[in-house]
Amino acid sequence: MAQGRGWEGAVLKLMRAKDFTLTVTAAEDVTGDYRRLRLSDGGLLAATGVHPTMWVRLWFDNAGRPHQRAYTLVDPDPASGAFSLEFALHEGAASDWARAAKPGDTVEATVQGTGFAPPAPAPSHVFVIGDPASLPAVNSLLGEGEGALGSAPATVWFEGEADGLPFRTDPARHEIRHVPRRDAGAELVERVRAELPGLLRATPDPYVWIACDTHTTRTLSAYLRKELGVPKERVHALGYWRAD
Repeated sequence: MAQGRGWEGAVLKLMRAKDFTLTVTAAEDVTGDYRRLRLSDGGLLAATGVHPTMWVRLWFDNAGRPHQRAYTLVDPDPASGAFSLEFALHEGAASDWARAAKPGDTVEATVQGTGFAPPAPAPSHVFVIGDPASLPAVNSLLGEGEGALGSAPATVWFEGEADGLPFRTDPARHEIRHVPRRDAGAELVERVRAELPGLLRATPDPYVWIACDTHTTRTLSAYLRKELGVPKERVHALGYWRAD
């Protein structure tokens, strides 16, 4: 399956990544810039199991070259062998495919590197910094009911347009602080630097989860570790997309 996927596919094959063919069964435009696809999993869930924030790599053709992007599973159902994927639409091969996808279309997927280990001790307060691209992971993390991190309260800085997006947060426990995307993420960084330190001091066992564009994620992760002294085991940081 790595054939035709360049060096990335070859490396994943050497790392014993598992490959599957997904088939679109339904498509829904949640907003003009956010699209949900339901897919049959080609045996993926039975082979790998399910955990919070689980993600797969999808492979697309980009002018004859392989192009892969990772997406978080939404509502995975091992019994029926199906899950949804949600796409924050912009320019690019992945979004182009998602816009045009219809029932019967297929896409190749690879599972490798995904995992979830809840922090110990359990968080007394969760701090999340995300955007539309990471919303499925945010929903999986906080969830409906207790979510993957238990019943701890959460503060979420959400960058970008949020109207109509499918948040699954609980207003009774989760505060959403909306931040417009300006200056390539600089406004988000400024807001977090101004607001997070006091909140961290007010809780004994914080846990910080960051999933924005790669540059912003690295900036905030370095700030937490070097300036605020948050232990690395209490921070999860992963760049979800790369700004132009």
